[in-house]
Formats: sequence, C-alpha cells, structure tokens
Amino acid sequence: MMEMVKSFKELTPQLQAFAGGKGSMLARMFQDGYPVPEGFVILPAAFEAGKLSREAWNDICSYLNIIRKEHEGTRFAVRSSALSEDSAKASFAGEFETVLNVKTDKEIQEAIYTVFRSRESERVKAYSLVQSMEQEHKIAVVVQLMVHSEISGVIFTTDPITGSYESMIGNYVHGLGEQLVSGEANAQEFKLLRPKGKYEGPNEFEKYGTKLFKLAARLEKSLGIPQDIEWAVANGQIYMLQARPITTLAAGNLDTYDMNYSLNGDELWINTNVAEAIPDVYPPFSWSIARRLDDAMNFIPGYYVFSGNICGRPYMNISRRVSMIASLLGKDANSALKVLGDLYGQIPEEMNIPIQPFSRLEVISIMSPIIMRTTKKTLEASKNLPAFIEGTPSWCIEMRERIKRTKTREELLDLWKKELEPYFEEALNAAAIAAIKLTNVTKLDNKLTKLVGKEDANTLLSNLRGSTGLESLGPVMGISKVIKGEMSREQYLKKYGHRGPHEYELSIPDPMEDEDWLEKQIQESKKSKMDVEDLLQKQHAKYEAARNRFKERFPNKVKWLEKQIEKAAEGARLREEGRSEFVRVFRLIRAFVLRAAEFIGISEDVFFLYIDEIEDILAGRGREVMPIPIRKQNYEKYKALPPLPSIIRGHFNPFEWAKNPNRRLDYYDASMPMVSASDVGTLKGCAGAAGRVEGVVRILANPEEGEKLQPGEILVAATTNIGWTLLFPKAAAIITDIGAPLSHAAIVARELGIPAVVGCGNSTASLKTGDRVLVDGGQGTVHILE
Repeated sequence: MMEMVKSFKELTPQLQAFAGGKGSMLARMFQDGYPVPEGFVILPAAFEAGKLSREAWNDICSYLNIIRKEHEGTRFAVRSSALSEDSAKASFAGEFETVLNVKTDKEIQEAIYTVFRSRESERVKAYSLVQSMEQEHKIAVVVQLMVHSEISGVIFTTDPITGSYESMIGNYVHGLGEQLVSGEANAQEFKLLRPKGKYEGPNEFEKYGTKLFKLAARLEKSLGIPQDIEWAVANGQIYMLQARPITTLAAGNLDTYDMNYSLNGDELWINTNVAEAIPDVYPPFSWSIARRLDDAMNFIPGYYVFSGNICGRPYMNISRRVSMIASLLGKDANSALKVLGDLYGQIPEEMNIPIQPFSRLEVISIMSPIIMRTTKKTLEASKNLPAFIEGTPSWCIEMRERIKRTKTREELLDLWKKELEPYFEEALNAAAIAAIKLTNVTKLDNKLTKLVGKEDANTLLSNLRGSTGLESLGPVMGISKVIKGEMSREQYLKKYGHRGPHEYELSIPDPMEDEDWLEKQIQESKKSKMDVEDLLQKQHAKYEAARNRFKERFPNKVKWLEKQIEKAAEGARLREEGRSEFVRVFRLIRAFVLRAAEFIGISEDVFFLYIDEIEDILAGRGREVMPIPIRKQNYEKYKALPPLPSIIRGHFNPFEWAKNPNRRLDYYDASMPMVSASDVGTLKGCAGAAGRVEGVVRILANPEEGEKLQPGEILVAATTNIGWTLLFPKAAAIITDIGAPLSHAAIVARELGIPAVVGCGNSTASLKTGDRVLVDGGQGTVHILE
C-alpha cells in the first residue's frame, strides 16, 4: 500500500525521497533534535486526479487533532514541498504558494488545494524553464504548527555572493517572515564570525546570536554543504522553519555532468600536483572513481585530492587543508602553506589564501577519530608495502583473465565488489604510504640547500636511482634495452605497458592495447639517436663533482651525507614503485568497465555513467534511461576549453575566462581585479633540475606531438608525467606551467641531467615555438632572449 501522510517523526529516509526538499529536510531536522515546529507531510500518492483521497483526508484530520490537543487554539501553516524544490540546483523560493494562519479543517483543506494547484502556475513554469527543468512537478504538501513570530529571518552559513567562510550572513524583520521574503519590510543585517560566532549587528538581536550560530554550524556540518536557513523567534525561543543548500554555491548537476567546484565557496584550488598525473578531462566514470579514491583515503572532511572538479579538470581545495594546519599549529595561512610547498609549489605573493576559521578544538575533534581510523590502515599498508609491490603484477594478470571469463552481470559485480575494489583500496593505501616516503627527499633538500646552495643541493639529489634504478626512468631506459636486445618486446610491455601519459584516464587505452605503440617508440628513439645511458653517465659525473666539493667543505659530514642520500634514494624508489603498481591495479578498472559495457550493451558510452550507476545496472536496479547525451555534450565543451589556471581562488567561469585574449594561466583570483601577465623578459618557477642551457623553444600540447620535438630543442609543456619521459632525452631543457620540486618532471630531469624549471604558470602563454631562451634550472628561472 502506498504511504500517503506521515508526521515529521515518522517519515523514514526511504519516504523522504517522496516528501520533497522542504518536507524531507524538516523531518530530518525534527528527528535530529533541532527546534522544528510539529507537522506532517502529505505525500504525492495522497492525491488522485488532483483530489485528496478519502483515506488521506482521514489521516490528515487525525494528525491535525493530535497537534491541536497539545496546542489548544493553534493555527497552521500550509507550504509546498515539490520534489524539485529546495535542491542544490534550484530553490524555487516563493514560486509555489504558501498559506498561513489557517485553523479549521475546511480552511486547511482549501489551503492544501491552493498549494497543490500552484505547481501549474505560470511563474513555476517560467522558473522551471530558466532552470532547464521539467515543468511538470510532483508535489508534496507540508502542514505545520504556525509559529507566531516576533522576529523572522534567514541565515546563510557561507557568504552567498563571495562564498567566504569567514562569517555567517543573516538578516531579519519583526513579525512574519513573509515580509522578508517578499521585500515588504526593511531587513536588519547581522554577522556571526567564525570560529566562535562572535556577533556583529543590532543590539536587540545579540542575545539570540550564539544559539543561532550553534544550530546553523551543527546543521551545516551534518549536511556537509553551506545552508540557507529560515528561522523565527517566538516567546524567546528560536525555531528552524526551513533549510536548503545555498543555490548560488552549487557545485554542479550530476545528472547532466555540469560540474564546477569553484562555485562551492571562497576556496583556493590548485592542480600543481594532481594535474601532472591527470592532465586529461575527466568523463563521468573516471571522475566517479576519483571520488571513491578521495572517499577512501580522505582524512579531512570536504577536502578533495583527486575529485575536486572544475569543468572536468581535477583540482585540490588546498585552502581547506591549510586552514586545518593553520588552526592546529597556530600558524598563519602562508606559513602553513610553506609546509606543503615542495609538494604543491608556492602561490603568487599578491594572492591571499582564504581561510576557513576552524578553532583548534574543532580541528582536533574532527581529526582525532579519522586519524585513529586511518592509522591502523597506514601501519598495515607500510608493513605490507614490499609484498604488495612484488605480488601485484601476477595478481593483475590473473584478475584480468578472470574479468574476461565472467559470464553474467552478477558474476562480474561480485568480482568487483569482493576482490577488485578491495584490492584497489589496498593499492591506494600502499601508494599513499609510498608517497610519504618521499618526504625524506624534501627534508634532505632543505638541509643541503642551506649548506651548499640550490644548485649543488639539486645535483647531489640527482643520483637517487642508485644501483637499482627508479621506476619512472624504466620506460625510457627499457626502450634502450629493447633496441640493444637486452629486453624483449613482450618483457617491456609486461613491465611497463600499463604506464603512459593518460594512465589515470580510464577511457583511453593502455599502451599495451595498441599493437603499434612500442614499435613507434623504438623507431623514434633510433631516429633521434637518443643515448639515455650517456646522459646518466654525464649526470653521474656532475654528481661526483658536487659530492667532492661537499667533502672538501664538510669533511665531518661525509658519512652523514651518504646515509641521508641512501635514505632519500630508498624513499624515492619506494614512491616510484608503489605508484607504478597502483597504476597497474587502477588500469584493471578499465578492463572491468569495458566488460560491464558488453553486458549492458552500450560500448564506449559506459564512460558517461558513474560507477554507482554501473553497479546498480549490474545488480538489476538501475534506471532505464540515462542522460548520456547531455553528459557527452558537457564533456565535449570541457575538452574544447584551453588549459585552465593552475591556481584558482573563488568563483571561476572558465567559458568567460577563455574569451579574454589576455587571460593568465598561472592563477585566477575572483577577489582581485584581473591583471594581465606582465610582459617581462624572465619567467620564474621552481628549481627542478640544475644546469644552464640556451636554446630554441618547442611548445607541445601533448606527448603524442613528440615527433615535432627536434634533438636539442627546449621542451615547453603545460605539464608532464611519465608518458612524456620518452621525449626527455631529446630535450636540451624542460619548462612546464604546472609542477613542484618533487614533481615527475623535476625528479626525472634531475636523474638525466637535463635542466628543468617547473611550475612557471604562464610559460605556454608567454613563449612560442621558435623563441630563444636561457634556462637556469638551478635558480628556477627562464630568461627570454631578444
């Protein structure tokens, strides 16, 4: 039997889906102990051909009488709760009818019909058209105890215009809230400053500020997103009448894949690390896997490492992490960011970091249970790391065959949920532990820079491959071994066939899937006469010279240096091996999803579904029609955009930004006037690999254009990853927009002795192919020569 009427107390999570935005939120708040006036929700099933069924009306009368017994002489408010109302995409505020101060059964019934029929009004249809939503609305109706307000108001837990987290913004009027919504009365404004809710505003309301702040902060925390809350004061008590996401801060629409996380609020987003690994535009499936990565490993609520999505590009909201560190350590934002600088680079001096003002106690309360939960996983992953690195290649070969052999949807789903996904999470933990090992390099770099300066410190860290080699050098050294007959083609593909420039984009095939890929790399290597071993030997000679200079200056520190370099080399080796084996497991997800596509019968369109949708379809409970065409359309729009700035603060509209011929690639700051990049003769970035070289620039958009790079030219690219490594031996130097001292380009260039400046921000915009430049990798500068 269909449920028709339920009180706030009785409305289950399953029924909340049919109660509309307002009804479900009121029920949730009521059940969680917020001060919400009593009421009930009339669900859409209560209406037959536009009329209340007799059974539904009897239930309504019963609920009314229960409330009347508790509140003699009470009146009621009757409000709409359309299923599309008060969502993150559209609030429909004031579009549907509301009827207040009704008392008798007859008045209440008429009010219910007035609200129900408002779904067909012209203003609702017009609003729906603007929001690109269906104009036919299923509607529930809320009947609630009327609060005779002395004061009515709204509070936004985040500034709805700028997205700033510094304070909650509120306003109020005396009397009923309808005057505030309609604009019939002038509102009084106030602020509640984080982290403790310090009040700024008219004196008459100050006594309610602390209580309202605590309620709003608690609700925002439990829901995970900024809220627009309607409230009232009656008889000295605060009541919460409605809550919905702040629609101006909506990150996007999952159904259409209309995604822009910069709209979430005033946050600092960077991709100086993640875009190197993931340079491609995410389609929906790959992004949903990235979100699972974040969900599995995240130790800071609301912090995204892989899945912050700005028009399909991955970004990290680093300001949230910095806010936590600043609050915990008692540092200012810039000092806190320096702690992370080697991983993510530094932000421009003229930019300020927006801080979410957590209290130290709040950070500890948030972090403690998460740290305790993850510490056990971390210890297990650290202990199992060597076994994981050794055992993963054979495990992946066997799993790939088992995926091929699945005969039913159910069998494939079972394999995914019970074996592949758990191993994927294990691989993620192993890769995270391996990445932590690289902090040994950071610490040693800082110490050596103080002792011997940037250039010699850089050179002393250029021999981390030791006798065993670094996994990131493997693909380029492997090509040389194949040419010399030291490694077969089959052995090469088995060891390195999962690595490539698009290894984190699951819709793009592996190199091992392309029969011609390896042969093409071999021929290109022969044509350019690249000698990787010669480069390594020359760099080793520079390393020995730097080491001898160190011996002369610090004879008492030689043993210390050897021990520290050995420790750093071990960290670098584990980081590279852990990452490589994680990628090997990650690429198995492509095999899984392609097999799922065969069962579903949608071919490559499978990459426009989310992982949870695929799981539902395989389990036999998925939607019959998926909005794949509109997702494809948005994905293609994102791909057509130029590379986006590596640092973004605040609300960012990539499509408007792209129209500006003087746009900057290094950063965008919504809180500052847009300033064109100065036309100066020097570009600055991070010192990636020491050495000075003068030469001609070659700008490449992707490694597939590698044939254009002539031996001895200076490679300039937005970013590089392991897929670019095969081009490095041809380049006299390397310059990138995106990168940091511990990025892939920096580490590999150091080992090969190729000068590199990474993280320049604007190099691909400031330079053009044919320009002559002087690259100083040790100082992190690029001089543009006349």
